Amino acid sequence: MKEKVKERIIKVLLTNKGLTKYKVAMLANASFGWTHEFLNNLEKLKLIKDTKVTNIQELFNYWVNNHKKPKYREYMIQNPLEILKNIKLDYAITTYYAENVLQRFLFPSRLDIYIKEEDLEKWHKLLTNKGLYGKGNVRILLSDSGLFKSQKINNLKIVCLPQLILDLKLEGGPCEEAAEMLLGKLKKNV
Repeated sequence: MKEKVKERIIKVLLTNKGLTKYKVAMLANASFGWTHEFLNNLEKLKLIKDTKVTNIQELFNYWVNNHKKPKYREYMIQNPLEILKNIKLDYAITTYYAENVLQRFLFPSRLDIYIKEEDLEKWHKLLTNKGLYGKGNVRILLSDSGLFKSQKINNLKIVCLPQLILDLKLEGGPCEEAAEMLLGKLKKNV
């Protein structure tokens, strides 16, 4: 549980400027005491100063090294984006399709979708009605609600930029190059 809170705090730091420690705690949905302690630890590592990110590359390295991969299920679906057109369930797209929407560097070979754990059975039913269950071109990743502060682009809900960079780094291969390109854009805003 603490790992999820740490990740939410890191995302808040990477997507906001000029926050108080109290505001970071509020936005990360974490206790002030715990947030204050974690921010002090990041400051000792020289990754932040107060709540300002001072070493974005090393903060991402810290995040990658401390990230626990989410549980997931895979499906084979024809025209995978069609399932998202009128869906009323919460989701956020990451990796290949999200990167392709933002900078068009990677071929969108797999649709990775974060969903809320409590919606798993609804998604499973929807996806098995549209395709086949097992290794395929759609992967649903179980997540806490911290990922759903997403951006809407081309009628698709995309994870926030720091989350996308993390997921691409974890994917490896050409995704790491795409992540570095996006990281360059993020550095300009942090």
